[in-house]
Amino acid sequence: MKKTLSTLILAAATALAGWSAPSILTLKNTITDDAIVYPESFETDTHKMMQNWYLQNYTDLDHEADSRPLVNVSDEVYIQRLSQMPTTIEMPFNQVVKSYIEMYTQRKRGLVENMLGMSLYYMPIFEQALEKEGLPLELKYLPVIESALNPDAVSRAGATGLWQFMLPTARGLSLEINSIVDERRDPVRSSEAAAKYLKQLYNIYNDWSLAIAAYNCGPGNVNKALRRAGGDQKDFWAIYPLLPAETRGYVPCFIAANYAMTYYAEHNISPALAKRPIITDSIHVDKRVHFNQISDVLNIPVEELRVLNPQFRQDVIPGDSRPYALVLPSRQVYCYIMSEDSILAHNANLYARRTVAEPATLADLRGENISGDYITKEQVKYHKVRKGETLASIAKRYGVSTKSIKSTNRCGNKVKRGQTLKIVTYYRVPVPKKEEPSKELAGNAAEGSGNSQEGMTQEGVELAEAAEGSGQSQVGLAQNGDETATAEVAQEVKTETKQSTTQARRATQKAQTKKKDRAVHVTVKKGETLTKIAKRNGTTVAQLQKLNNIKGSNIQPGQKLRVK
Repeated sequence: MKKTLSTLILAAATALAGWSAPSILTLKNTITDDAIVYPESFETDTHKMMQNWYLQNYTDLDHEADSRPLVNVSDEVYIQRLSQMPTTIEMPFNQVVKSYIEMYTQRKRGLVENMLGMSLYYMPIFEQALEKEGLPLELKYLPVIESALNPDAVSRAGATGLWQFMLPTARGLSLEINSIVDERRDPVRSSEAAAKYLKQLYNIYNDWSLAIAAYNCGPGNVNKALRRAGGDQKDFWAIYPLLPAETRGYVPCFIAANYAMTYYAEHNISPALAKRPIITDSIHVDKRVHFNQISDVLNIPVEELRVLNPQFRQDVIPGDSRPYALVLPSRQVYCYIMSEDSILAHNANLYARRTVAEPATLADLRGENISGDYITKEQVKYHKVRKGETLASIAKRYGVSTKSIKSTNRCGNKVKRGQTLKIVTYYRVPVPKKEEPSKELAGNAAEGSGNSQEGMTQEGVELAEAAEGSGQSQVGLAQNGDETATAEVAQEVKTETKQSTTQARRATQKAQTKKKDRAVHVTVKKGETLTKIAKRNGTTVAQLQKLNNIKGSNIQPGQKLRVK
């Protein structure tokens, strides 16, 4: 019995001696996962993506990409191709990586083709940011799995932009985010921030697989998995089952994206060809300007401005707060510099923002507008239809109805590119009421009027006497028989009488105007503003400031103001 037990123990010891725990190298090549979570970028609507202005105007895509025959590749070929890729970051093969590769090269071929088209513009931006920080250039494919190269992409968790930054992380990297500007959508600024962040993560782990995993789920989750795994060896594949489900597929998806964007031609995926090169330049704008103003003056489609400047969320560049970089086709930068005044003046009232707004009073709400009535004026504009515009979009732009445009132009529901439409818009203009003169002014005016009438009466008597004397002269001349002389004298007297009457009337009007223009002073009451005083006295704030030598709008209770 003892001999048998010793034999069993010896056999077991021999078996254990021949067995060794799987190495990390073996694990990462044999690992499988039945609960793969694909990134949200795979949910991108490729048909909607094809409507992108850049893809339509700058690239030539094969719209039949999804119908091309599939290419089956063996595991050995996948391993060989991955090993031949010129990358610093390790690209191992396993069944998880294979599932992502097949997703890109078989089920999402149209997505790959669209991303190849977008990469013509975005990849040089990514490469420049990575090169500046001294990072591996294969990291440029991270936005492929993050956003499918869509700068306006927003995840269910709120991550935004090409590199899918969460708001706290983005602000920690000094990216500006507000209602008008979101630099997570700016290709240049977000790429610079992403490169800095990736460099920080690599400095923590000194391993790119862990740094990439931490980019997805945060350093906290990676550190937690490392502590649970124990041991000194740090590797993504060693802590694979301890990571969140989405992060477990993140590094394999990164490997697959590198593969798909490199070997797309071997899988019958058509390369995106550039119709024409897009060469851009930037200019700093220090004035508030709307995309429509730039579009109308420089004849650049608004869609192109949005593609090149996705960080401006409301089509507005708030340059009045600080200078912002505006990206334009290089040939248009000089045009912008030369036409900046025209751009800022174009439809300025339409895009202006009030800096001061006086609240309405009860009198205004009752229709007793002391500042005067309003009249509606008509303004005619002309619009040249651009590619992609509809009657509804044009009506919305000018704040009119489609019915109005159709009625004015006698057209149907469809408009053609290049067609010029007449747009009739309306705006309200306040008309100040004429205020009745005060009793004092009325008395002075009446007194002046009486004096003037007296003067006119006295002058009238004198003129009448002169006329009578001239009449006697005429009779004498007639009696002497000189009829010609009589007619000439009569005409001369008539002319003199008319001139004297005109001079008298002008003198009276001048005296009345002088009294009417005499300045009156008012005392500022508590709570009154220049605007209210101007309204009450039928004048303007500018006139009050000029008469009283006031700069700004500060006035004090008890202060006397001169009112014309």
